[in-house]
Amino acid sequence: DGFAALEAIVHPAVHHERTRFIMEHGDAPALLFDIPLLFETRGNEAFDKVIVVSTSAERQRERVLARPGMTEEKLAQILARQMPDEEKRARADFVVDTSGSLDETRNQVRNILTCLGLPTGV
Repeated sequence: DGFAALEAIVHPAVHHERTRFIMEHGDAPALLFDIPLLFETRGNEAFDKVIVVSTSAERQRERVLARPGMTEEKLAQILARQMPDEEKRARADFVVDTSGSLDETRNQVRNILTCLGLPTGV
């Protein structure tokens, strides 16, 4: 499959860049990575905590289809590669539900930072 060939090229470069970033910022109180297909690739095993950002299927569809060049077919391909949102939520250490306002989302992030003993300046 075309995705497998692309992943064989991209994943080593991404891993190298992530390692460089970790070494460069190793003294930070926390590092945050935005990783698509984290659970699907078992990448979650490399992290201390996992935060899943989630919204309703309707809102997700609306947001994704608003992206330039996005089509129903592309969206279907993306969703076919992902595990169901309910399962990702169940596996996460924390969930940020972005269905509400930006202020509500910020408050959820602050609560997570507080729970982790990190500064809440968001």
